[in-house]
Amino acid sequence: MAQERVLIIGGRIDNVRKAVEQGLAVVCLQQPGQFTPQHAELVDAALLVDFSDWSVVEPLVAAAHKVYGFTRVVTTGEAGVEIAGRINDLLGLEGVPYEVARLLRDKLAMREHLARVGAATVPAAEVTGRESLEAFGSAHGYPFVVKPVDGIASLGVQLVKGPEQVAAAWERIGELRGSDHLFARYFPLDRFIAEGYIDGPEFSVEAFTFEGRHLVVAVTEKLTHGNFVEAGHVIPARIDRATERLLELAVAEFLDAVGLTHGPSHTELRLSPDGPRVIESHNRPGGDRLRDLVEAAYGFDMEAYTVAYPSPGLPAPGERPPLLRAAATRFLAAEPGRVVRVSGLEEARGLDGVQDVEVSVSAGDRVTALASSWDRIGQVIAVGADADAALAACEAAAATVVVVTGAETEPTGPEPGR
Repeated sequence: MAQERVLIIGGRIDNVRKAVEQGLAVVCLQQPGQFTPQHAELVDAALLVDFSDWSVVEPLVAAAHKVYGFTRVVTTGEAGVEIAGRINDLLGLEGVPYEVARLLRDKLAMREHLARVGAATVPAAEVTGRESLEAFGSAHGYPFVVKPVDGIASLGVQLVKGPEQVAAAWERIGELRGSDHLFARYFPLDRFIAEGYIDGPEFSVEAFTFEGRHLVVAVTEKLTHGNFVEAGHVIPARIDRATERLLELAVAEFLDAVGLTHGPSHTELRLSPDGPRVIESHNRPGGDRLRDLVEAAYGFDMEAYTVAYPSPGLPAPGERPPLLRAAATRFLAAEPGRVVRVSGLEEARGLDGVQDVEVSVSAGDRVTALASSWDRIGQVIAVGADADAALAACEAAAATVVVVTGAETEPTGPEPGR
């Protein structure tokens, strides 16, 4: 019997490794700069192109399918979900079609679709000018949210609290449009949406759908800085079972409404006074290493299921796996400026409960104000007997890591003669 083969789009090397561990052969569609010697050792073939360009991807993938005959297309990253849908449609493969992937990427299309099918949602409209912001506020009240139609990482999300803030919001949209941010190739800031503000605590639901059956694996509690950039996550959320059930039902209804019948999902929502309301959703595992928190807490490897299900080693659970322990993460930040010194990493990694400590900056690097998730400079992951214990371990590690910044100047070399 021929070995089954899967096409994996983007993602970390663990994607490929876990597929191979489940007995699959792999064809990799990856950005040239992200393909490593470790990839080369594991894959049967690699297509190294800018996979955001469908005109390039379409003929290459069609030819690769004739040669390698992959039966599934998977991705764990936001940049790959629409391309995966296009490939599924092109080749007639099972999996999430482009229409569903696009609904989840295009926040305006999602709101319009939910309203059309009678699902729970909030008012929304495309921002076409300052006047459209004023009209939205007049029609639906304040506060309301302005954000990119297909943005990620909380970049460009604004809360307009009253008419006096409309002018500044419109000016900020002008600054953002066409800006060359870190991942502008995949997530250009061109269209913006105004939508009703959802008040209440924020959560996310990590789920996997098996042939139309939505299995909620974890409900995550979100920690914020007081703006839209998340400060951390904890699993399980510190809520009672009745509240948890409300969130689970809301997500199942949402996934049914958008037509998701297979694979992972990460759905963000708030518990408003009128009940749970979805903010956005994605047909991929959650970012911020949420997949690692889910595995630590429940033993369910969301990444392995995404790239390799169905496989003999990955049975479809009938119900949520039992909780093993709580898991949490806290993100690290520092004052804007140039990094002078980073210390305390090894001490933090040695603390009880701490699983990992990552810092992405070193001396001479620039730290910017916290305007999006990409501005965070590191991450702590810890486990504990319960959510409070896991968070306490995170806080202890975060306090141990010291990132000192100085004036916003370029680093200089040693003085002559030294």
